Amino acid sequence: MELMEPKYLFTIILLLTIITITFATQRYTRSTVNFYVAGRSFGWVMNGSAIAGDYLSAATFLGLAGLTFAFGYDGIFYTFCFSAGLTLLTVFVAGPLRRFGAYTVPDFLAQRFHSKRARLVAVIVVLAISGFYAAPQILGAAAILKMFFGTTYKFGVIFTVIVMVFYVGVGGMKGTTINQALEIWIRFGAFIILFAIAIAAGHNYGKILDLLVSFKGAIPDTAAAAASGKAIMHNGPVWEWPGGYLFKTLPSTISILFGLVFGTLGLPHILLRFYTNPSAKEARYSGLFAIGIASAFFILALYLGTVGRAVYVEGGLLPHIVKNFTTGGTNMVIPTLAEALGGKWLLGIVVAGAFAAVFSNLSGLFIASTGALGHDIYSHFINTNATEKQKVSAARWSTVLCGIFYGALGLMVEKLAIGMLVGLAFNVAASTFAPIFVLGIWWRGMTEKGAIAGMLVGLLSSLYFIFLPSLVPEAIRYPVPGLFTVPLGFLAVYIVSKLDGMVPADVNDFMVKIHSKEVV
Repeated sequence: MELMEPKYLFTIILLLTIITITFATQRYTRSTVNFYVAGRSFGWVMNGSAIAGDYLSAATFLGLAGLTFAFGYDGIFYTFCFSAGLTLLTVFVAGPLRRFGAYTVPDFLAQRFHSKRARLVAVIVVLAISGFYAAPQILGAAAILKMFFGTTYKFGVIFTVIVMVFYVGVGGMKGTTINQALEIWIRFGAFIILFAIAIAAGHNYGKILDLLVSFKGAIPDTAAAAASGKAIMHNGPVWEWPGGYLFKTLPSTISILFGLVFGTLGLPHILLRFYTNPSAKEARYSGLFAIGIASAFFILALYLGTVGRAVYVEGGLLPHIVKNFTTGGTNMVIPTLAEALGGKWLLGIVVAGAFAAVFSNLSGLFIASTGALGHDIYSHFINTNATEKQKVSAARWSTVLCGIFYGALGLMVEKLAIGMLVGLAFNVAASTFAPIFVLGIWWRGMTEKGAIAGMLVGLLSSLYFIFLPSLVPEAIRYPVPGLFTVPLGFLAVYIVSKLDGMVPADVNDFMVKIHSKEVV
């Protein structure tokens, strides 16, 4: 192994930077407020960068370009949903959530209803959402290691999990936030460089779009290719709207819209980021800054996916690059395009950017799940009289447990597409936490039983549509079943709350607290 080869060099530099920041911030993890929310000390630039880093995962850096490569405009529609969701989160949730002030997402339900039962159900939902989201991130890292570094998939999973356990367990939220902020700009820089080289090579959007619209030949069936290890081809249109793959009908399109937009409102690793701001105003500014970064990032991802398709269609590529385009599923388009356009040095930069995407998002998921286990379970059920030292120790051990859990999930999803897996994670979040936070913040009438019913109905209906598709009528087997599960979640909260009627006595005080202009 030649360490000076670019793909090793840039990745090693990234890892050394992460290690340095993690050790430098270790002293800020000696209390729960520092470990979980970094002392609520981050301004909007740093936290906005970290939110973008947390939100723009491997699904964006690898998955969105891959979906655009494979499905044309069907892949492009995903980005609209993600942007709309982040905007709604910033407008309707960010400020009130920061004024509430807590450590974890389950804290909101536990304190809103003074209920341990609501906290426990929320923990289950956090672990479910985080598991769905973590699996494709680990898949992305392991796939890169396997394709470009020659490791086994299993080694890639284990390596990624070990890095994350160290990353979060030692650095806590302080180290995680600084690393996430750094990593989003590493990824953005990689995209900018790849974008500039693509433009310099003559791949302007008008030219490549004309090529793709007129192209009537064979296109790679990436899912079948990934399963067989061979480039399997089929004929059909690619660059028409709708493309006919993900969005076969208008209801299917609306279903994905529901799942992805409302899903952003319920992602636990994004919600808890607003706890780290010093004020509600800073929280809103953080969200707005993240929207700006995300929007630019989405535009670049879509363009590069389009360029990848055009480069593939034009042909004249080295055999191993053709193979990587078609047998990497839809997950390896960006690294493969980088090698095709810029050789090994550009590939090295992009591979480091891909690892930064995985590490950034996974660290947020680890923090969310660690809080659910270490704070919500240990401190409120197992040892209610725990000292600060015991609470922090529980947080670190919870990080190890999360690593085992995520690693097992990562081993199970090797053949699946990152973008589609993340879409399912969003759907679970949309059907469970989105109704809870939207109604919990803006409706006084929500009750404990209504909240629990909403989470359980949303979770179980999502799992039914995802894991038992054979029991769902073929006409409504949508890639993301949000059209059914999201309304079910909202309706369950509303109907059960109305039937229950046991609204907390202090609900008015709670509403004043989260909607007041004063910083709490």
